[in-house]
Amino acid sequence: MQIMIGYKRIVDLSHRLIPGKEAFLLDLVSHNADEVVGHIKRRKDLWYILQDIHMSSHVGTHIELPYHHWKTGADASTFPIERLIGPACVLDFSHKRPYEMIERVELEKSPVHIEQGDIVFIQTGCDKFINSDKMYDRPVMSTEAIQYLVDRGIHCIGTDATGLELKGTDDQPNHQLLFKHNIPMVECATNLEALSKERFFVTILPLAIQGLDACPVRIIAFEE
Repeated sequence: MQIMIGYKRIVDLSHRLIPGKEAFLLDLVSHNADEVVGHIKRRKDLWYILQDIHMSSHVGTHIELPYHHWKTGADASTFPIERLIGPACVLDFSHKRPYEMIERVELEKSPVHIEQGDIVFIQTGCDKFINSDKMYDRPVMSTEAIQYLVDRGIHCIGTDATGLELKGTDDQPNHQLLFKHNIPMVECATNLEALSKERFFVTILPLAIQGLDACPVRIIAFEE
């Protein structure tokens, strides 16, 4: 979705979620008012339901907070929201093949300048495979490349792939390195190719649920 507000162009970077169709759990259970709150009565000729949401914290476009892989790390309720709202940039690696490594030297030579405090998105084009048998066939990032971003002082990293970790690792070194430095990771973003500029302003808003390791998010990019 793309809309205009004033002089800004808005791009939605989040997948639409379809209950029962996602790779991770997402189900809705509907109730009428009498079932949930018996003291409230609604007219029988009016449409009125209340719903329970049963879902994985990693369904769809989601952010993984340090608590996911760091016992003392911030969770969805304690991570500083100001680090999820601000300047962002996108680096295009859509030419990379599945399992091909994105190396530190490629970030160093990128024409996109990464500034301290940036939210950095890695574009792979893998969002078109969401919820398919190819969704985990993705490029990966070397730990040295992740260290480069840590050293640049970024606030968050995101990708339109299902992750940036080498598939099958039992310790997830990229996750550990990011979370140790209080840098969360967005996975399964989408529409990065719809951005007309390499730099933009973005908001990433998880629900502030205590003890939650990750959370589906609506990511909105604002372009001048």
